[in-house]
Amino acid sequence: MTNSILDLTPFLPGDAQLGQSGLADKALALNRQAAALAGQLHPLTAKTLRTHMAVINSYYSNLIEGNRTLPHQIREAQRGDFSADPATRDLQQESLAHIQVQARLAGLPPEQKDPFQADTLKWIHYEFYAALPEHQRFIRDPQTGEEERLEPGQYRRRQVRVGRHIPPPAEALPVMMDSFLEQYRPERLPGTRKIIAVMAAHHRLLWIHPFLDGNGRAVRLWTDEALKAAGLDSVGVWCLSRGLARAADRYKALLSSADQPRRGDRDGRGSLSEAALVAFCDFMLDQALDQVGYVSGLLDLGNLRRRFRSYVQARNDGRVPGCPGPLKPAAARVLFAAFQSGELDRGEALELAGQNSERNSRRLISQLRDEGLLSETNNRSPLRWAIPEHAEPWYFPELAPQQPSL
Repeated sequence: MTNSILDLTPFLPGDAQLGQSGLADKALALNRQAAALAGQLHPLTAKTLRTHMAVINSYYSNLIEGNRTLPHQIREAQRGDFSADPATRDLQQESLAHIQVQARLAGLPPEQKDPFQADTLKWIHYEFYAALPEHQRFIRDPQTGEEERLEPGQYRRRQVRVGRHIPPPAEALPVMMDSFLEQYRPERLPGTRKIIAVMAAHHRLLWIHPFLDGNGRAVRLWTDEALKAAGLDSVGVWCLSRGLARAADRYKALLSSADQPRRGDRDGRGSLSEAALVAFCDFMLDQALDQVGYVSGLLDLGNLRRRFRSYVQARNDGRVPGCPGPLKPAAARVLFAAFQSGELDRGEALELAGQNSERNSRRLISQLRDEGLLSETNNRSPLRWAIPEHAEPWYFPELAPQQPSL
């Protein structure tokens, strides 16, 4: 049983390990690739992508916790169409709560969501559980079988065990958490160490296990905000949890390994294994790089132009389930321009539609709007690129599982 911030040391891999491990090179590559991705997107297009990816982030983060609610089931719940099965409905509620927290975070100014203030992590936890029905706030103790009510946003008030790991006692949490967050503040660290520190903090925060339940989801949401604070502006366009869920066994194994004490004099000078922390940070950086690379490839303009054309062709071949009919080939040109420009004036959209009469051009633009391929804020506003559910597998192959075909 532990009660000192020193029990988390090392907070970061030491200089020797950083030099030998390649962590700094990977963090630098992540910083550059994430910045390049942010730089290639119009802000309005990036906003559309983040809104869409919030569902994907929810799906994968909850999947790590055993919630297998598929994206199409999440979107049904967003429309108010919940499952009649109570257990499935509860899982849909968890997914919606995760999306709601992301939306609330996106709407806050930076000074109100500083991830290195203890209130931010508590707020994330509170917002998640406050969005759930009351019966989903009761936690069963795996040792005793007794149920107790979880208090959203409050540190746990009793000792717990997580597998073989015994986290710090409850009475130590307030001081330990304040010290922990201060150690990882990005302004204390130079260059790429800011990014490496977030990956290390991800493990150390789960090691502390500050809440009675919901630590995994809260910490992954916190990690997204901490990566933004470390300078990765494109977080939200790409989704770290997708990488973690796709390698969930490895993720959990490395988390457990990094819980272990130092393995002799050659394993750093802290209480916990430095080598295991290096391995965990290396894994996290690999997953982040993989996801940035995946999304960057999807959004490459040449690739995306081809996929818009493929989508239109599939519509005309009857290969897109849930769509009533074909699209004019010019639709691909309109969609690509809307993606690239963020929004289109209606006159520009009509010109791009390029039909043999203004009436036919208006008909095509209306079809794109009615089918969710373009969006508007009112009937005179510019038109923005949008991502209806039926188009996702064509725009973003293998992003997430799709609804099974009937």
